Amino acid sequence: MIDAVLRMPDSPTPHVQTSAQDTRRPFVVLTGLSGAGRATALNVLDDLGYVAVDNVPLALLHDLVRSTGGGPGKEAPPLALGVDTRTFGFNPRELVDQIAELRQNSGLAARLLFLEADTETLQRRYTESRRPHPLAPDRPIIDGIIEERRQIGWMREAADLSLDTSALPPHRLKEILAGHFGLGRSVGTRISVMSFSFRRGLPREADLVFDARFLKNPHYDPALKPLTGRDPAVAAFIATDPDYRPFVTNLQGLIGPLLPRFDAEGKAYLTIAIGCTGGKHRSVALAEELADWLRSAGRSVTLSHRDVGAAGEAGGAG
Repeated sequence: MIDAVLRMPDSPTPHVQTSAQDTRRPFVVLTGLSGAGRATALNVLDDLGYVAVDNVPLALLHDLVRSTGGGPGKEAPPLALGVDTRTFGFNPRELVDQIAELRQNSGLAARLLFLEADTETLQRRYTESRRPHPLAPDRPIIDGIIEERRQIGWMREAADLSLDTSALPPHRLKEILAGHFGLGRSVGTRISVMSFSFRRGLPREADLVFDARFLKNPHYDPALKPLTGRDPAVAAFIATDPDYRPFVTNLQGLIGPLLPRFDAEGKAYLTIAIGCTGGKHRSVALAEELADWLRSAGRSVTLSHRDVGAAGEAGGAG
């Protein structure tokens, strides 16, 4: 987290990656804690154009890849497979080993997605659904959560992507998955820029987090308080802070050189989060300017303001 003005060289323009398109067949294996949203994520991948298959026995994993490989002259469709502790023959070590083998296939882009959530969220989801936990069908839900976390929690370290869905609404989960696993022809790392309120917690999906709470706060101006950072008057007010422009310039100077490196590493999706106290004014204005700068350089950017509506309800400083 960065909460002071960064002293960096002049801001370079973020480059757009122009390397050859990856032509390998996409194959995503989804696993994780029960109740963390695996079925929802599998539906999202189905909507994105993947052939989505759930709970195939692990012994048939390689057969599944072969049997859906397309016929003569036909391109093999992208494939998504959901597996968890309910899958027949499930063995987390074996699953990780099989994916490691599939990654050696030069025509296959095999990736492991691990979904998790905090214990309180998992308990609430099971209570609301009135379903027992698969590892504790006749015991308290918490027993199953603890046991499952013990059995497979380590898999997040072997995953290509680990997502905590505790605070992710469905539309945000869909946006993240589309960024990482979308089948479009855009090249280079896709970028999500978001604003948020520190009061409501850090966005767990963020790759880079910046703190804007040192800037002048429009919350204390009665005329600006009901507005947001998307309003020109608020943006103009924040820009009068003598540290605002140096911060923006140095923020660009930090991010700009990283993007070609992310491109070269094959990183599909990058989330940049900017926070302030209420997530309504300063972080929003900065996120808007950063997104515009990235778009002007030809980057694929989505912009979201997580807590703009919640900031007014909380009555907190923005």
